[in-house]
Amino acid sequence: MLIIFAGLPGVGKTTIARELARQIGAVYVRIDSIEEALRDSESESRRLDDAGYRVAYALAEDNLRLGRTVIADSVNPLSVTREAWVDVAKGAGVDALEIEVQCSDLNEHRHRVEARARDMPGL
Repeated sequence: MLIIFAGLPGVGKTTIARELARQIGAVYVRIDSIEEALRDSESESRRLDDAGYRVAYALAEDNLRLGRTVIADSVNPLSVTREAWVDVAKGAGVDALEIEVQCSDLNEHRHRVEARARDMPGL
C-alpha cells in the first residue's frame, strides 16, 4: 500500500508519517530530504522544479513492487502531484490512501511554523 501524506509545513504531517512508518515498518519517503540532498549535490544553486517528486515517485514504486508499504511525506499542493502519487500506486498494482493533515487553529499553526526546530539545515 502507498500511504500519501499531504499538508502545509508545520501541520504535523512529518511527525505523524514518521511515527506511522516506525510502527508498521514502512519505507518512509520524504520530499524535503530528497530535495535537500539534490541541493547539496549541486555546485551551483538552481531550481529543483519537480526533481524531488520524480525521485520520490521512483523510490516509492521500486519499494511497492518489492511488496513494501511506502509512506510518502510531502506538501503535495497540486492536483498534478496528488494524481502522480496515485498513478505510482496503480503502476505498482497496490492501493493508495491519501491523508491530508491540517491544523484547524491558525494561531497555533503560525506558532508551530515560527517556533519549530529545523531538522534539516537550510530548509
